Amino acid sequence: MANIPSNQEKSLHAISGDRRFQLLVDAVADYAIYLLDAEGHVSSWNTGAQRFKGYTADEILGSHFSRFYTDEDRAIGIPAKALKTAAEQGKFEAEGWRVRKDGSRFWASVVIDPILDQEDGTLLGFAKITRDMTEKRQAQEELDSAREALAQAQKMEAVGRLTGGVAHDFNNLLTVIRSSVDLLRRPGLADDKRERYLNAISDTADRAAKLTGQLLAFARRQPLQSERFAVRDRIDRLKQIVVSLVGAPVDLAFEVADDAGAVDADPSQFETAILNIVINARDAMPEGGSLSLRACQAAGAPGTGGGPVRDGAFVAVSISDSGTGMDADTIARIFEPFFTTKEAGKGTGLGLSQVYGFAKQSGGEIAVESRLGEGTTFTLYLPRIDRPCAALAEAPPLADDGPIERRSVLLVEDNEDVGEFASNLLVELGHQVRWARDASAAIAAVEAGPDDFDLVFSDVVMPGGNGIDLAKEIRARWPDLPVVLTSGYSHILAEEGSHGFELLKKPYSIDGLTGILRSRPRRNGAA
Repeated sequence: MANIPSNQEKSLHAISGDRRFQLLVDAVADYAIYLLDAEGHVSSWNTGAQRFKGYTADEILGSHFSRFYTDEDRAIGIPAKALKTAAEQGKFEAEGWRVRKDGSRFWASVVIDPILDQEDGTLLGFAKITRDMTEKRQAQEELDSAREALAQAQKMEAVGRLTGGVAHDFNNLLTVIRSSVDLLRRPGLADDKRERYLNAISDTADRAAKLTGQLLAFARRQPLQSERFAVRDRIDRLKQIVVSLVGAPVDLAFEVADDAGAVDADPSQFETAILNIVINARDAMPEGGSLSLRACQAAGAPGTGGGPVRDGAFVAVSISDSGTGMDADTIARIFEPFFTTKEAGKGTGLGLSQVYGFAKQSGGEIAVESRLGEGTTFTLYLPRIDRPCAALAEAPPLADDGPIERRSVLLVEDNEDVGEFASNLLVELGHQVRWARDASAAIAAVEAGPDDFDLVFSDVVMPGGNGIDLAKEIRARWPDLPVVLTSGYSHILAEEGSHGFELLKKPYSIDGLTGILRSRPRRNGAA
């Protein structure tokens, strides 16, 4: 009992010397159980402690318990903090590395309880229990490693399915384009056939652009053009389209609350998401049935895939059908790109992927409830905004006939092929074009002649400075010079939006570019 202060020796000796106590702790060979005095010196040692740590009772009694800790823990005072916590809070529990007599380390689970005088509450010492958790920790690490390997394998499988789906669909589209081009090159082609092949190329390019947009939507990389709109107004505009899509064999019901509220989201993507769900519901009822579309306020949203419930104000748009329903395995995969239960050629498997991506990128959630033979309900949750928003009004169409007044355009594009094509396209439309290959060249061009341009038409993704930063600098230095951005994909646009600049998405058409130019008047002084 060396190093034990005299005022505590009697009490600790009574505890550790009690024959029944010693027989009990020695019988528990799976735990190291020993006593410490108030300063941390060992006063009792059981056979489990000897087995774990390698010291006999004669070797260790009177030694400070900190010798079992690693040099790193002793350097930052962990042993003293452990005793202080046990004394002040009534218990100390932790896991960490401990050191055996031979210097080897083991992972230990430790509990330290204070021993108090029953009469006056004076701290007499501590009871310490240690368990060797090395094997359990190794087993957990192996389990975690196996889970990580499984998750990685599943991820690679998903990537493989995605890659295969993209390749399959794009090869189909490219086959149409390539075949149409080959046919157009044949001599003596009749005008009607030429028109047919040109239309095939145009339609196929539109389908390719839609496919790319759906993939970007799922990946939450689609640049969204958010607007504040009332959900009720937007659904009212969709009613006739929904009626046409569903057809006569299905009974339709619309239940949209007057106070459903407004959201700040991309209205085009919102409409696409609703229609994708409606199409999915229609296809689940080949013999007819009932479909209801409801919208109301919701105080919270369930996390997608069983995630935690999110608090807050949401607008919930639910679409329920009485169709075939889905089993649990199908529900688990329903939002995967190119996953579909439909027959080959009946769907791309990207409709619900777009819904998922739109919901997530808009700060919302998408939930699904379904049982085989009992129908399905998809519920789209979008964050509700507090301030009221006016009813939607149809925007007056731009005049699309007559010549376009000549404009002077600064084209900013780093890709040689796209830049040359866009430059030639603008010239063919009757405009004057100056082509800058990057942001710094564009700034230099405007500095040299601030009044020389009616419009800056800039790509977003460029080396040496992106289009948004370029647009911001132009807006700050030449606020009357309009900037229109163009991009097929940009993580900056996806994460931050277009910062108020008009965006023309790639691939853009002549009509789209013409509309941009028509909406921008000439600036005084531009060439």
